[in-house]
Amino acid sequence: MQINETPRNLVVDMLDRVMRQHAYSNLTLNQVLSHHPLTQKDQRLLTQLFNGVLQHRLTLEYWLTPFIRGKQLVPWVNELLLSALYQMHYLDRIPDRAVFSETIEIAKRRGHAGIRRFVTGVLHAVQRQGVRPLSVIADPVKKLSITASVPQWLVQQLVAEHGFSRIERMLATINDPPVQSVRVVHPATRVRVVEALRRAGLAVTPSPITPVGLRVTGGFVPATAAFKQGLITVQDESAQLAVDALMVRPADQVLDACAAPGGKTTQIAGKLTTGRVTALDLHAHKIKLIKQNATRCGVAARVNARQLDARRAAATFTPGCFDRILVDAPCSGIGLLRRKPEIRYMKTAADSKQLHAIQGAILDAVAPTLRVGGRLVYSTCTILQQENEKTVTAFLARHPEYTLERVQTTKGIKTDRETDSLTIYPDDFMTDGFFIAALRRIK
Repeated sequence: MQINETPRNLVVDMLDRVMRQHAYSNLTLNQVLSHHPLTQKDQRLLTQLFNGVLQHRLTLEYWLTPFIRGKQLVPWVNELLLSALYQMHYLDRIPDRAVFSETIEIAKRRGHAGIRRFVTGVLHAVQRQGVRPLSVIADPVKKLSITASVPQWLVQQLVAEHGFSRIERMLATINDPPVQSVRVVHPATRVRVVEALRRAGLAVTPSPITPVGLRVTGGFVPATAAFKQGLITVQDESAQLAVDALMVRPADQVLDACAAPGGKTTQIAGKLTTGRVTALDLHAHKIKLIKQNATRCGVAARVNARQLDARRAAATFTPGCFDRILVDAPCSGIGLLRRKPEIRYMKTAADSKQLHAIQGAILDAVAPTLRVGGRLVYSTCTILQQENEKTVTAFLARHPEYTLERVQTTKGIKTDRETDSLTIYPDDFMTDGFFIAALRRIK
């Protein structure tokens, strides 16, 4: 195999693409796996190495810093060294000699003699001296930040909202492999779907939190016949609960205000018979994606996908024309730390504040379009209160015609909670972090 087609070399490019071009890690991984003829063994190594360096990046940088002595590294050299450190400290079955051999060969092929000598020197120094222990970090928040590889501002924010012990427990799980989950599009086909996935070599277990969800391991779901036939769609279990909480009825007129890529739209449409779901998104290419997903899942006749900024809803739709509204709002995505580890490095506290304003504007715009007695569900895939409870509280203060109701789910998730809204943390069920609030228009 040529050096540019090896998993370790491909990962260097992938990491650079995510960290400097802000590509999505899941899309980057799928693209590389689709376009490079790797064995299953090499696919596993590439996936583990790529995700692992993203997940443990701050820890790896903490370890690497003393060995580069303030030297400004070329980006690909930095990614190459972080990848080598990850293999040396997290992949016990790979001997150091194998890591050294290919890392130095990549440095030689991609760079010049000076880079090769530098990389070789760093690797041998790490091997001789070992890395500095995390235990020497005195500040508990900084130590947790480096240990879990979550930026310090985010650790501070989460600790302020939930307490140190709670967040320490949560972040201890954040770098575990994400659970791959799917939603059965037509509940009546559940038995057939499970059998088909098992025949395809995947292990299947029921979701503990949603009746239409399955957890699957051992394969690539989009490549299965069940996915191609529209019997299942990839969707996190927590995300499936937003539509569960919406309590859609067969004849309802439903607005999905922030719909792309259409997972919740198709879930809503599957509950309708004479009703219809209007799905909005800002961008034409995302409207196309919603339509494609609706067609694949066999619900296109009940989906009306429109290119529209949800903040223009009040000026576009007749007052009181919808029975149900879902606002799965744009958010920081902090609940996705396990599934999309790069998010933690891309977001700031300022982003969360700006998103809070956008979320409020969307809620204000859709509010008049819900009929009296109708139900509005607000959801996000973040666990920051600025974008969750505070957004809902501010909306209710502006809209006395709405009241907060207790979120109910089919499987009775967290029924002993103190809040009417439902927050699922990443360590509750090893799913994505998610927030759901249910509101009713009373006048």
